[in-house]
Amino acid sequence: MSREDESVHEKELGGKLLASVSRSFYLTLKALPKELREPISLAYLLARTADTMADTAEVPETVRRECLLTFDKLIREPNTAGEKALSAKLQKDFAPHQFDAAEKRLMEVLSGSLAWLGTMGGAPRTAVLEVLERIIAGQVLDIERFPGDGRLRSLQTAAELDDYTWRVAGCVGEFWTRLCESELEGAFEKGVTTEEMVADGIAMGKALQFVNILRDVGKDMALGRCYFPEEMWRAAGLQDADALIGRSQMLRPVWEHWAGICDGHLEKGLRYVCRLQHGKLRYATALPLMLALGTLKKLRAASWSELLAGVKVSRLDVARLLSETLITSRSASALRSQAQRWR
Repeated sequence: MSREDESVHEKELGGKLLASVSRSFYLTLKALPKELREPISLAYLLARTADTMADTAEVPETVRRECLLTFDKLIREPNTAGEKALSAKLQKDFAPHQFDAAEKRLMEVLSGSLAWLGTMGGAPRTAVLEVLERIIAGQVLDIERFPGDGRLRSLQTAAELDDYTWRVAGCVGEFWTRLCESELEGAFEKGVTTEEMVADGIAMGKALQFVNILRDVGKDMALGRCYFPEEMWRAAGLQDADALIGRSQMLRPVWEHWAGICDGHLEKGLRYVCRLQHGKLRYATALPLMLALGTLKKLRAASWSELLAGVKVSRLDVARLLSETLITSRSASALRSQAQRWR
């Protein structure tokens, strides 16, 4: 992308800062066709800003919740006084607790991020507002469910987990698809409806979030969060959330169940990618899918103690994935073959 293709705000916020906070997803963002790059990059930056607010455990839950709700309102109803007040609060109460320099910077550039949103209009702006409203609502609900008071809590039902993955990631699949429809002519395979693509896009988004849940099971439990439904681990013989401490290995069958659900969503995600007709779009969308497939394979091969400690895909594997996907994304059959190998 030439510098002429970028807006002023994209140059300032969509470069090094976006690369630092999005890490591997930045490769997807930079690979996108220019028609989609700016709205998706901005939506990601704003979502990460909200995510950092939600995850700063050193700030009391009531304050985090209030700031998220204020942020949500400012996104939909710009207000200079409210923006200044929230910016000051983020810099004073949130920024000092960020160990990552990029996360700290996010807390310091709220005004710039909102100004960038102010330059956007039409269907892209509508799509960005809708997806952020859903994501922030999911983050607020997460704070209410897991207040961070030192106790381990769990989601109650499979329906709650499905709803959670929709709110924080499945809705992104719909956002992505609606933007493709409005901004990129001929994005989808002929004969495939937008609603079919939306359904598979939602499944792919959920799959990516399930990979995070499966990968971060140990980290989440240490923070007092168990996303695996109580109705399922009680059936495995555990009586309450406190019983999970020291006996979490009994969650492995439940973990495997959701790994299977994740795999089914990934298959729909593969169908989604294969139905994309634009070369850059297909490549950009295939990258997170293939990384998720490779990560799930590695997680399934790990012992429970390894899962609790944290499992990551190596940089070498990521590099291999990038170079391989650049070639395979040229055809649906090649992508399916690659997916099978990464499984």
